[in-house]
Amino acid sequence: MSTEAVKAKATPDSDIRLKMQWRDPIASTVMAVLTVIIAFGTAGTAIVSWAGATSWFDIADTHVPAGPVNWVFALIAVAVTAYIWYLSVNRKNVNGWLLVAVAVPFVIAFLLFTVAGKGAHLPAVSLLTGALAFATPLVFGALSGVVNERSGIINIAIEGQLLFGAFMGAIVASIAGNPYLGLIGAPIAGALVGALLALFTINFRTDHIIVGVVLNMLVVGLTSFLFSTVLKFNAEQLNSINRLPNLKIPVLSDIPVIGPILFNQSLLVYIMFITVIVLQYMVFNSRWGLRMRACGEHPRAADTVGIRVNRTRWMNVLLGGALAGMGGAFFTIGQGLAFSKDMAAGNGFIALAAMILGRWNPKGAFGAALLFGFATNLGATMQAVGSDVPSEFLLMIPYIITILAVAGFVGSVRAPAAEGKPYP
Repeated sequence: MSTEAVKAKATPDSDIRLKMQWRDPIASTVMAVLTVIIAFGTAGTAIVSWAGATSWFDIADTHVPAGPVNWVFALIAVAVTAYIWYLSVNRKNVNGWLLVAVAVPFVIAFLLFTVAGKGAHLPAVSLLTGALAFATPLVFGALSGVVNERSGIINIAIEGQLLFGAFMGAIVASIAGNPYLGLIGAPIAGALVGALLALFTINFRTDHIIVGVVLNMLVVGLTSFLFSTVLKFNAEQLNSINRLPNLKIPVLSDIPVIGPILFNQSLLVYIMFITVIVLQYMVFNSRWGLRMRACGEHPRAADTVGIRVNRTRWMNVLLGGALAGMGGAFFTIGQGLAFSKDMAAGNGFIALAAMILGRWNPKGAFGAALLFGFATNLGATMQAVGSDVPSEFLLMIPYIITILAVAGFVGSVRAPAAEGKPYP
């Protein structure tokens, strides 16, 4: 046995020190400092409304002494940040929940600061319900990215698939006079865009990024042209307002606070929950998932054992397109809106960020999409309650969170090894 091997064997695992990580302590410090600043500027009473929390009984508004409470949150944020610095300096692993323990006080302190002393009510239930709704297209888009990239195909065209899904969902629902049929047209539209993506990336071996960008531009141009020349002049027949009704689950929908958020939603939201659960199991615990991941990690090895790599990629790209198209239905029949130009509004790229933040994992992508959905609804809610923060900055919140999440909080993540590489 060599000298190096003897030394390695003699060194216990507890003596191995991790490399100093700056990301977590810096991120927590920024949030802690902002929480302290918010605490300094908070005065008066914040009123939290629980309207719509349950139909079993009335829950009175909560009057919170915002100043003292925000100082408590500031102390918590500072204490947890100090502990994160201690772990980092001593080269120990920082649990992700410690960052959450700093982020949650920061967010709540900001919410209380917004309504403190103004007589405005902070709608707690509608804030969370809206966050789930805004997260719906992001979840479907992120799952589309997971299915595509796990098989080796980079999908930049999620934005176009969301937009085309919204377009076809509105048209099919208008023609049929039934929003549920729009849920059939939307995934078909997304799959059509996916077919073009698969054709150019798999068969013609074109650069995945370029194809995705071109497809986004194609869909934006096509839908804008058809909207201006066809839908605009035939709105009643082709672009009428159809909304998926909320399906209230008896008993469960009346659980205080949780019930209205999770169990009084439209069919599209319930499909989203089921899709996340099914994909989480299938990706990591099924023969289909194993083959898909093999094609994305080592296609030559997959081909050696009889897996048809390009056929597998084709099927996954079509499935991913259908998922993104389903998410696009939220913008029209999900919200009860007629189709309008470019109504996806960059959500496809936020969905890509959610996929990366979720580390190409369905449940991780779901959690990241919820974060972005909350950020989107937070801006809208703050405007409604009369926040002193300029509306332009509030509208920037989801995009700022996206940049910070991908650039600062993701850390070291590894995409599938064969992602973007043609085969054979």
